[in-house]
Amino acid sequence: MKLTLSSSPHQRVQRDTPQVMRLVIYAMLPGLAAQCYFFGWGVIIQALITIVAALIFEGAVLWLRKKPIERTLTDYSAVLTALLLAVSLPPTLPWWMTVIGIFFAVVVAKQLYGGLGFNLFNPAMIGYVVLLISFPVAMTSWLPPTGISTLPMSFFDAVSIIFTGYTTSGYDVTQLQTVADGVTMATPLDTLKTNLTQGVTYTETLGYPIFDGGLSTSLGAGWSWISLAYLFGGLLLIKARVIQWHIPASMMASVALFALVFHLSDADHFASPVFHLFNGALIFGAFFIATDPVSASTTPKGRIVFGAAIGFWIVIIRNFGNYPDAVAFAVIVMNMAVPLIDYYTRPRTYGRSTRPKHNKANP
Repeated sequence: MKLTLSSSPHQRVQRDTPQVMRLVIYAMLPGLAAQCYFFGWGVIIQALITIVAALIFEGAVLWLRKKPIERTLTDYSAVLTALLLAVSLPPTLPWWMTVIGIFFAVVVAKQLYGGLGFNLFNPAMIGYVVLLISFPVAMTSWLPPTGISTLPMSFFDAVSIIFTGYTTSGYDVTQLQTVADGVTMATPLDTLKTNLTQGVTYTETLGYPIFDGGLSTSLGAGWSWISLAYLFGGLLLIKARVIQWHIPASMMASVALFALVFHLSDADHFASPVFHLFNGALIFGAFFIATDPVSASTTPKGRIVFGAAIGFWIVIIRNFGNYPDAVAFAVIVMNMAVPLIDYYTRPRTYGRSTRPKHNKANP
């Protein structure tokens, strides 16, 4: 028997779990292709590692729990979790760190809570946060995107550095991060965070090589196109009625609003709304992470509150926290608040008044 998902009682499109998971995976393909183009074969290799490890870990736990293995492994939920984690990881992350991350995602955050439908937190984000806290240097070691890198990697270079720490030519990650004039490249969010601590203003930071996105000077090279690719995939999910618009729209609107408030108050130290929206994992998180039907809010009003609160925390953590990108932390924080949000945003029962009744004898 397969679980059938429907986004609302009035939704006539009925899909079972494997169909929903496959549609989300298909919608990720444009973003995955863009990441592979700008950051190389490492993205695909990380995806293969996470998928294989996720299936092995989930199968082992199901066997220990004496649960049906084939039916669960073929619902594509483990594959989707693996892909969500893989695209969040630096393409050169050592393979054993990737395995640790997917272990926490599948075994700890999902299966130990009872499996699909019982997890309180988004599994992929739990795996990501565990790795980020445990291995902060490796998790922030992104390569320069295509067009900036002085040492482009082949497929075999990507395999070699993931499994041995060096390319076939003997270069390590630090050397691969070096661009013209000996500048060591970081992500746009990392670059801004580091520069602000060193007294470099936001406007001055936009003159760095990483901020040459082609669309705007405030967009990181490559990152803006990746965000647009995930935006395209996310809109396809809404059109196909796999997800609803409430969480992505409120999340992005919230980020834009709070970022604008900070930017207007001090443009030298706080980035613009455009910078926040198209750099980092915000758009990817809005459509593919925060909309997880299990760990997200389930009421229409609750989804709007849930998304807006995530957006608020993203801006706060990015501006004042120690980590440059805050999507994973913001989602996990609000996952904890979902029961409270759903309780206070439940739609009233038809025929019931929202106003309390008063006793006429005792007004």
